[in-house]
Order: sequence, then structure tokens, then C-alpha cells
Amino acid sequence: MTFPDQKLPDIAAYASAYFEQVQAAQASVDADTLKAAFALLDESYKRGATLYVCGNGGSAAISNHLVCDHSKSGQTDTDLRPKVVSLASNIEMITAIANDISYDDVFVYQLKTLAESGDVLLTISSSGDSENVVRAAQWAKDNTLPVVAFTGFAGGRTADLADINLHVEGDNYGVVEDLHQGLMHILAQYLRLSHMDDATIPDRKF
Repeated sequence: MTFPDQKLPDIAAYASAYFEQVQAAQASVDADTLKAAFALLDESYKRGATLYVCGNGGSAAISNHLVCDHSKSGQTDTDLRPKVVSLASNIEMITAIANDISYDDVFVYQLKTLAESGDVLLTISSSGDSENVVRAAQWAKDNTLPVVAFTGFAGGRTADLADINLHVEGDNYGVVEDLHQGLMHILAQYLRLSHMDDATIPDRKF
């Protein structure tokens, strides 16, 4: 069974049912896995490693948003200088690779070009099975770059490849993407919070 599996009488009823799905998805996020993801990103940022992020569609939008919130917000009022690159943002590079080679290689080609030892890959895929995301994760794993995966549905191949799989239990793309966006914000905001002076926190907006 999936959501939705039938028509609902009006949009208010649909919204109520949707929010129930979101609440259930929130409850499914494993706290220890979230702590592990934060610890990896925090340590990576502190030593100057670069975080590469990728995803398709709505997940591409989350990837691009992550750059802003982790890199810009992460260094506001802190001693951090997070280096974050979205492999989904350079449309010229993406279309050139897709046209000349394959859309399946749009992320891994860039990763091979840019990544250095000690960098980190974060993949965002509701299904966890998008071929271009899987190829990036496989290359990272083969080259000893830690992989964090945001997944939903059954987890897909990226769940198996990831060192840390932040999985959301849900079978609706909107619900899963809402939670992935929330996890992105949680990681970014706590990163900033944990590096701020205690006296500064009450005077700032998050």
C-alpha cells in the first residue's frame, strides 16, 4: 500500500493525511545515524575537506540549498569555513556530460575531476536507486571517500553503498523530500549552533 491509495474528498482532508505521513516519516529517522552524520560532516568541515552533494529533480534542489545553508550559514558567527559543492548546479557541465557521454555519468565525472582524498560525498535520492547517484556513490566508495546517503522508499543501492544511510520511511516523493530538506536544515543549523559562542545564540535568527 502506498500514499495516496485513493481519492480524498477535498484538499483539507488530503493535507491532514499528508501531514500524518510526514509525522510518521519524522519518527522513522534514527537518532544515532543522525549523530553519526553530523559527526562526520563536522569533522570534515573542521579539517577543511570538501563536501560534494548530488541528486536529481527535487533532490537536486535540496543539494543546491545545502550549499547555501551549510557553507554560508555554517560560517556565520562560527570559526568554520565549510567547503560545499553541489554536483547538480553547473548546468553547462551537466548537459555537456549528458550529451557527450551519458546522463548516468553527470555526477561521477565531476567527482572524478574535483574530489581529493579525505573529501566526502552526500547523495540525496528518494528511491536511493538513481543510476547517476549510484555511480557517484560507488566511485566514492572505491576511492575511500566517506559516503552519506539520504534515502527513502526501500533505500535502493545507495543505502547499501553508504557509510552512513539517513533513511526516511516513506513511499511518497513529497513526504520523503520534505524530510530530506528538514534533515539538511537540522544538520546545517546544529552545525552552526554547536560552534557559536553561548552568549551570541539568543541574539541570532536561525
